[in-house]
Amino acid sequence: MLLDRDSWQEILATLKKHKLRTGLTALGVFWGIFMLVFVLGMGKGLENGVFRGFGERAKNIMFVWPERTTMPYQGFQPGRYPTFRLDDIEAIQETLGDVQHVAPRLSMNNVPVYRKEIGETREIRGELDNMIKVEALKLFTGRYINERDIEEARKVAVVGQRTAELLFGEEEPIGQYIRVQGVEFQVVGTFGPQQVKPWTESDMEAIVIPLTAMYRTFGTGERIDYFVCMAQPNVLVSQVEPQVKDLLKKRHHIHPEDPRGVGSFNLENEFLSITNLFGGIQAFLWFVGIGTLLAGIVGVGNIMLITVKERTKEIGVRKALGAPPSSIVRMVLAESVLITATSGYLGLIVGTFLIWGVSSLMRANDVVLDNFHNPEISLSVGIGSVILLTLSGVIAGAIPARHAARVNPVVALKDE
Repeated sequence: MLLDRDSWQEILATLKKHKLRTGLTALGVFWGIFMLVFVLGMGKGLENGVFRGFGERAKNIMFVWPERTTMPYQGFQPGRYPTFRLDDIEAIQETLGDVQHVAPRLSMNNVPVYRKEIGETREIRGELDNMIKVEALKLFTGRYINERDIEEARKVAVVGQRTAELLFGEEEPIGQYIRVQGVEFQVVGTFGPQQVKPWTESDMEAIVIPLTAMYRTFGTGERIDYFVCMAQPNVLVSQVEPQVKDLLKKRHHIHPEDPRGVGSFNLENEFLSITNLFGGIQAFLWFVGIGTLLAGIVGVGNIMLITVKERTKEIGVRKALGAPPSSIVRMVLAESVLITATSGYLGLIVGTFLIWGVSSLMRANDVVLDNFHNPEISLSVGIGSVILLTLSGVIAGAIPARHAARVNPVVALKDE
């Protein structure tokens, strides 16, 4: 759509002649693209906030725990509560090749813990060395429990950050000792959640010791409360879940069709369901934004039709003097694209700046919301908006341009 300097001056003169009409028309396109960018940016902030709740936790994991059975099987009556043990974990790791990590946990709640004269009641967790690999936990100082701690049932402890502050204050906790039910454990590290949420508060206060040390020291028996199972890379945990449950049901004599007996929660399914939900939300926001933009485009098209009608005699003169229809079409399309592009890009800039302002303000004031974080405009939205603006200008001017190209010079010159 190449036009000479005189043509552009003529188009600008026409727009200036009808400033109010041009301004109101441009406002419709400006508002449409502004709303499109704004709602998509805020929608992205909502999406970031929800996914931020997952933290750094692995997505291909599931939680498994025992439940009361509901069906009789092999001489066992319903209502039985199976007990998962450490050898179940070993069987899963040895039998199922699609499983990468199995991290068990056994908890003792409200246990008195002392450091000198300072005492608190805390949750004591018995774990292996791989729980920190699958849960959204962060090591602040020192180290986590390791394989040698497990093999030798060492009396070492990794302390939650809040508990460390309460028991040790400003002192360095690493290398010092705490008493758990009269038994001394050496502190080797401090840990906490990646993000402090209501459901991660317990991680700030818990104390982790080797699972084998818990068995030997407190006589809990080789049982576990639950375990976290991580699938191998490129393996869906939803494929591993039935294999794990079938193996456990077989080992604990639970009916294969019993809906209970072995409970599980699949984080992958939860993650995918939220992903699909936000995919639908994004599609809806695009629909609403494009609908608003189309309203502005219709306004541009109507104004261009009025402009062509007002300039019928002028167009007739041009054609009578030998101007080809293509030049008339280019002139009308150029005017349409100029209105939509100028107002649309302005709306894009204002919308982007507003989203950036909200994000910067939240960071500057350290505002943290559970379900809203870092609103942003992605590159795909920016590119999509530019393409949409270009197409909008062409579409808005297509019908008026076609109407102008069909003007009969004889009829136009007689038009009053």
